[in-house]
Amino acid sequence: MGKERQTKAARQLDMFEVQGPAAHPGAGGEGGTGPAAREASQLSTASEQERALTGALMERICERENLNQAYRRVKANAGAPGADGMDARGLRAWWKENGERVTASLLDGSYQPQPVLGVEIPKPGGGKRQLGIPTYLDRMIQQAILQELTPVFDPQFSPSSFGFRPGRGAHDALRQASRYVEEGRSIVVDMDLEKFFDRVNHDILMSRLARRIGDKRLLRVIRRFLEAGMMRDGLCVERREGTPQGGPLSPLLANVLLDDLDKELEKRGHCFCRYADDCNIYVQSQAAGERVMVSVTRFLEARLRLKVNAEKSAVAFIEDRKFLGYRLLRGGRLGIAPKSLDRAKERVRAISRRNRGVSLERAIKELNSFLAGWLLYFRYADCRSALRDMDGWIRRRLRCLRLKQRKRAKPIADWLCQLGVPEWRAWLLAGSGKGWWRMAGSPQAAEAMSNAWFDSQGLVNLSNNYAQFTH
Repeated sequence: MGKERQTKAARQLDMFEVQGPAAHPGAGGEGGTGPAAREASQLSTASEQERALTGALMERICERENLNQAYRRVKANAGAPGADGMDARGLRAWWKENGERVTASLLDGSYQPQPVLGVEIPKPGGGKRQLGIPTYLDRMIQQAILQELTPVFDPQFSPSSFGFRPGRGAHDALRQASRYVEEGRSIVVDMDLEKFFDRVNHDILMSRLARRIGDKRLLRVIRRFLEAGMMRDGLCVERREGTPQGGPLSPLLANVLLDDLDKELEKRGHCFCRYADDCNIYVQSQAAGERVMVSVTRFLEARLRLKVNAEKSAVAFIEDRKFLGYRLLRGGRLGIAPKSLDRAKERVRAISRRNRGVSLERAIKELNSFLAGWLLYFRYADCRSALRDMDGWIRRRLRCLRLKQRKRAKPIADWLCQLGVPEWRAWLLAGSGKGWWRMAGSPQAAEAMSNAWFDSQGLVNLSNNYAQFTH
């Protein structure tokens, strides 16, 4: 069946290449022979030829190796099951019995996705973020589509777009933003799109996809993914807008839609960095920033039907805003945004909470897992002082945890003596009646559980590890 469709698609392509130039007679004026008419005809023909080349995408999506690669990727991500409760292992067994039927429905364009599972998670800045978790089967299909669409769309995206693109990431965006600031653009137009993934207009997005995809079967399937219902509290809710966060295809679809914004900013000659729906435009004065904010807001609302969150968006000096967790400083240097430090401390508090009932060894292991990844992300920030303070605070948290675990005066004194504190000083602290946090800040606690002692326990030292990054 796939070979017949490929042969048919090839025949259609051959016919198009012969007939294409004659498909626009008279474009642009009398006889269609003027320079403007010829240029318009060439652009139109090139666009149609490009779409013809993507006329058989579904055959490539359904190739065995592409589907196997999609399954391996989805399995490696190890996400939660969707509305049907099936996990990756269950999908593998299910596919052996039903794979041919699913492939056939994709090839004829009749595939119908299942509803996504609606889950709300807390946002770092407060409030809730709505996720839509597809079933493992739909995740695999979306991943297979993504693998074929990425080479089609990604090369045409803006160099100033960094989110969810192969070979690009947050640090690349930050480096480019730093260059803009270093060149003297100290004012940022920080634009926040209100509930972007929940408010994507399906018709506008599909029209952008159709510019480059000639396979109508694939367009129909993608539209069904967009319109799949959402399961909430056992009820299936219809969706008429938005692309749910949680599916492999959503980030690419977001970039396809917002590529219009990128192209508009490039046409206007702006210096900007966009990471998914987080867009920062760098200018040299407050007045210029205010003008940009008004005009770009108008463009987003009129052209893409997207709303700018006025409360979270601002025109401000670069040090007063954050971008991807960092704060841009004078001269293009990078620092850690205060909110990022606050969130890190919230995580440390949760791990080292005194009433968790976990051992000190377990708490240190969990902290190391978090701190190593956190420092790796913020390794480009100028933050030596902040990290020294963080190290001291974390050690005090752990001293507090260990003292609380000893519970009473004698076990506390015995523990301190065991670690080398003179008995009389150990009992002076153990019998003081001070609260756990004050005890953790005492000279006796610092002497017993010293920096060297924490190093022997394997606790990550942020200052020392940061120094390794900067050499």
